[in-house]
Amino acid sequence: MNDAAPGTAAPPAAATNTPVIEDPGPVPTETPSRIRAEIIIVFALSLGQAAVWAIINLIERYQREVAIGGQTAQVNPSRSDIEYLDLIRQILAIGFRLVPVLLALYLLSTHGRSWARRLGLAGNGRRWGKDLALGAGLAALIGIPGIGLYALGRAIGQTVRVDTSGLPDQWWAATILLMAAASWGILEEVLVVGYLMTRLQDLKWSVTAIIITSAVLRGAYHLYQGWPMALGNVVMGLVFAWAYHRTGRLLPMIAAHSLMDVVAFVGPEVAPESLLDWLNV
Repeated sequence: MNDAAPGTAAPPAAATNTPVIEDPGPVPTETPSRIRAEIIIVFALSLGQAAVWAIINLIERYQREVAIGGQTAQVNPSRSDIEYLDLIRQILAIGFRLVPVLLALYLLSTHGRSWARRLGLAGNGRRWGKDLALGAGLAALIGIPGIGLYALGRAIGQTVRVDTSGLPDQWWAATILLMAAASWGILEEVLVVGYLMTRLQDLKWSVTAIIITSAVLRGAYHLYQGWPMALGNVVMGLVFAWAYHRTGRLLPMIAAHSLMDVVAFVGPEVAPESLLDWLNV
């Protein structure tokens, strides 16, 4: 019933504050151009950038008066003369190092897909136990010849002396080295093996091209150590990429890489002097 007085217009309906939501349109599909742009962005923020700097670094090393064999590369440097700030900065560096990993996992999980399943990280305790055992085997397969390659590179004067720890003698140093080893294992294997190989497969690349691309990228960002170690990392990349292709499991590569870095970072602190002299460390 209209209660307005005769001869008067009815009051206007109360205005609402409900916003008008426009149709955003269809969800963008993963076209090849979008995937390629995604790959470029992810690696420009992470290991692709590291590869560019490593190439420049190697060129610079050969331009110096001191031969490359007489130069040193420090992997885990101290970040402050003040102890507690050094610790804070070490923790922050490890945390920020893993941000590109989070980005890659996020991109792999679009459209409701599981990044854990796509990378072969899903499973149970028994499956993970087998992955870790395979990782230990891969670490021995790659790590032991790698020590010999480092010694050979030092002997021919084409590999820099790699100082794996510039940390002060503090109670937290060993823990930071272990965390750093794990972070490098996660960063490199998730990006260079899991993410890159998955995305190149989405682009319909051949298996051979995918494996070679992953391996060459791994070698490129290790050029700062000299070409022998970069070549060794290419071989490591071929083995890891092939193993991932065959098993579909990424955890073995993460475990193997982390274990090798633990040995490289902590080993010089406990190894006998005779071994260090042989390696010219």
